[in-house]
Amino acid sequence: MMPQALLEHGFLLAGALFALGLIGVMVRRNILFILLSIEIMLNASGLAFVAAGARWGQPDGQVMFIFILAMAAAEVSVGLALVIRLYHVFKSLDADCASRMKG
Repeated sequence: MMPQALLEHGFLLAGALFALGLIGVMVRRNILFILLSIEIMLNASGLAFVAAGARWGQPDGQVMFIFILAMAAAEVSVGLALVIRLYHVFKSLDADCASRMKG
């Protein structure tokens, strides 16, 4: 069993990381920074799952974190393929260029 104070600290850290990632997604225009902010948000949610699982002594949080890591790996591979394609077409990594990409 995890003490209540450590659980609260884990959730506060997860919330702060998620907020930083959300601000990064909303403010930045560079697609690489947006992908990095999404990774921070995914890791924050994984931290919350692990902290909650440790609090109740269940491995469910760690299992969910494994799924989050797998989803993050898929997101990185697809996201970087799109970034490379966007750079080859527009010679820029600005997110506004992606809105002009139709086909």
